[in-house]
Amino acid sequence: MSDDEQVVLVERQPERRTALVRLNRPKQLNALNGAVMDELCAALEALDQDDTVRAIVVTGNERAFAAGADIGEMADATPIEMLLTNRIGQWDRIRRITKPVIAAVNGWALGGGCELAMTLDLIVAGEGAKFGQPEIGIGVIPGAGGTQRLTRAIGKAKAMRMILTGDPITAAEAERAGLVTLVTQDELVVEDALALAATIAEKSPIALRLAKEAVNAAHEMGLTEALAHERRLFYLLFASEDQKEGMAAFLEKRPPDFRGR
Repeated sequence: MSDDEQVVLVERQPERRTALVRLNRPKQLNALNGAVMDELCAALEALDQDDTVRAIVVTGNERAFAAGADIGEMADATPIEMLLTNRIGQWDRIRRITKPVIAAVNGWALGGGCELAMTLDLIVAGEGAKFGQPEIGIGVIPGAGGTQRLTRAIGKAKAMRMILTGDPITAAEAERAGLVTLVTQDELVVEDALALAATIAEKSPIALRLAKEAVNAAHEMGLTEALAHERRLFYLLFASEDQKEGMAAFLEKRPPDFRGR
């Protein structure tokens, strides 16, 4: 199958212990239909099991990260069809990825595209990127986490405005609001996201996994419960070889050699 026929492309970078996953429906601005979501989830799950990969970048192209869901697939759907096809359930597979995943966003990240970026762990955006939840304009609401993740990321007031008007915000606005990790030049988005992934990939894979789990718990638990969870994860790391190596390297003033054990 040629690259033109594949809706998701995967490029491993073993020297950096990273991988680049590219959405590949340029004519449709990477609209997220069932095939894209199936292949994206399968690609991320395969990379999650690949010990040579420690951090992942997901991107689109210069025009769009993903300009929403494929409306043609669902325009005439019934509630039962939506339930049985489990369209939204695919997103839970992405939530279960244990390795750090960075969204590298150029152009439009709208609707499902914005929700996808928010489902990942960090967002590197080009100066010209736009983020939005325009579902209200077609008679529905965000259904893949938009009302929940956006509100947690930028607060009720700003989320209400975006969701009720459908108006997008710029990358600079998204960074100020706390939605975006880093804004960079449009032509450097993928390069800078991969550089960030490579920096992350230098760390202990076990510590990265538990750090991601702990930060996510901060959104989903009360403070007392989340603090107790953090403490358990911290203690657990003392059973790892990486903890012994990391602390020994610090005391010996040398770079650590983390093995993921």
